[in-house]
Amino acid sequence: MEKPLTENVRADAKPIDLKSYERAGGYRALRKALSEMTPAEVTQTVRDANLNGRGGAGFPAGLKWSFMPPVSESPPPRYIAINGDEMEPGSFKDRLLLERNPHMVIEGALLAAYAVQADTGYIFVRWAYHEAHRAIKTALAECYEAGYLGDHVCGTDFGMNMHLHVSAGRYVAGEASAMLNAIEGKRAVPRFRPPHMATLGLWGKPTVVNNVETIANVPHIVANGPEWFRGLSRIQEEGGTKLFGLSGKVSSPGLWELPMGTTLREILDEHAGGMREGLRFRGALPGGASSGFLGEENLDVPLGWSTVAKIGTRFGTGNIIALDDRTCPVGMILHVVRFFARESCGWCTPCREGLPLAVRLLTAIERGEANSEDLEQLHWNAERIEPKTTFCELAPGAMESLRTGLAMFRDDFERHLTQHRCPWKKP
Repeated sequence: MEKPLTENVRADAKPIDLKSYERAGGYRALRKALSEMTPAEVTQTVRDANLNGRGGAGFPAGLKWSFMPPVSESPPPRYIAINGDEMEPGSFKDRLLLERNPHMVIEGALLAAYAVQADTGYIFVRWAYHEAHRAIKTALAECYEAGYLGDHVCGTDFGMNMHLHVSAGRYVAGEASAMLNAIEGKRAVPRFRPPHMATLGLWGKPTVVNNVETIANVPHIVANGPEWFRGLSRIQEEGGTKLFGLSGKVSSPGLWELPMGTTLREILDEHAGGMREGLRFRGALPGGASSGFLGEENLDVPLGWSTVAKIGTRFGTGNIIALDDRTCPVGMILHVVRFFARESCGWCTPCREGLPLAVRLLTAIERGEANSEDLEQLHWNAERIEPKTTFCELAPGAMESLRTGLAMFRDDFERHLTQHRCPWKKP
């Protein structure tokens, strides 16, 4: 099985330097694009590959690039921003790419910049990823020295300057438009849309935002073609491989590059070694803390944005959090919602007021201090934080574990009420 994203990752956990990356074929796709392809052809190649955004929403990358206005209408400066904030609980895939193969991310960003005719790029990275900061800084310096960055990339008329921007450290900064505000030195709060970032982004100029894992696929698509990329996947509508992570009480938690469409059962049993001895699988969040629960009946669903959406939740980042039969689901949901309540920017009322209310109600239920009216209010609140009522896309995801958990674990919530305590804790 081909693993383009991780095949050159070093076993000693050190980042790949420029010479090693070039020996493995690095920057070959960039030279090919600059010498043989127009920007429009690069964009169309990525569209034909069915590369969906790996940041959580799954929006097609090539389609997003096509929204950028032509240079004749919006001359430089034009920007590209690579989102590596990755602060959501349970998600840790971008870290691997940033720390181990920063040149692959940079080459992907250069190809995207050429496709949309951007002249300046920012790699926005979570504040706590110190190893990634060092790896990117070193790789950027190597690229400037080798002529892959600067006024004449690879000796052509295409110029590109790229910078590392370290996040201020709030979860909301990972929302695309909030990230642009942070780069501009403003408070990291979402922007009202429309206008969209492709027309009015950084400093009022056209900007494309892509996730780290998304952009790391681009060199391989340009080098090998869209048909090859689609062939890596088990889902026709979604090309490529995916970095699947699995955490929780499993035998061997980890991160694996597998075909899009790999099932949860395969990841759990074949790669993570199943649940720990004496524990039974009860459910899982398939895409980090902002996704909804899947049960045993969903173990054989091919994992992808289109397939998971059909069963009523979101695929998210593809980093799975497993729930076992000895962990209280109410307590797990409380931990998740408490994180989002703490990290809310407070920009809109449903998120600012609704998330703390959910924390208070869940805390009362977990302590055995709630009643049936509190549970009904929790249901009501979970349904009110949705895309039509909130300012950005992050708030609905903050309630996804609660919304689906209330349906899947209704009996567990009821036991907390009738027993006036958490059944998983000793009296």
